Amino acid sequence: MSLPLKPGRGHFARPFHTGVFIRDYLSGKGPFGSSAIDPERGAAIEDIRYAYKTALFREYAQDMVAMALEKGIELSLEEALERIPQRLTKMRSHSFYRYFSNLKMLRWVEATNEQEQSAMGGRPGARIEKGELGTLVEVPQPRRFYRLTAQGKAASDTAWQDPLQALYNYPREVRSPKPIRYHRPGSLPRKGRKA
Repeated sequence: MSLPLKPGRGHFARPFHTGVFIRDYLSGKGPFGSSAIDPERGAAIEDIRYAYKTALFREYAQDMVAMALEKGIELSLEEALERIPQRLTKMRSHSFYRYFSNLKMLRWVEATNEQEQSAMGGRPGARIEKGELGTLVEVPQPRRFYRLTAQGKAASDTAWQDPLQALYNYPREVRSPKPIRYHRPGSLPRKGRKA
């Protein structure tokens, strides 16, 4: 008898962890069909996020094809990729930048000396300055490249799967999901709920 594989309450069903993907991508392994990079050169955050999102789309599409085959429906990988909404894969750019900043605080990734000119596009970190006529003008920041550090290579899979736990010693059981009876110490539970 096989049991259906479901995520726990409050968890996401993702085919792979974001941190593990970033570590393997910066190691030059080309995880989940992404392109392999030079680990010494590293990659820009935007390139890492694009590779991550593309790999997620491919994994979701492969799952869709497998489910369609189970139901006796023929579906190609390209058709499945077209059906996946762009916002399905959860990790928005701001969330990715915050996640990556945790990796920088842990000193698992470091900036290399390489930078590229970036195009305008409203990236986080772009500076706003006054132009010639007193209007505000966005000044694009250069694309900085990052690589793994020795600490990042030595960190365990468990730590890469949950960098907040590694950074703040803040376990997932406390963060989420919060049981119905959860309340802060010293506060009273809401009416109608048992403590």
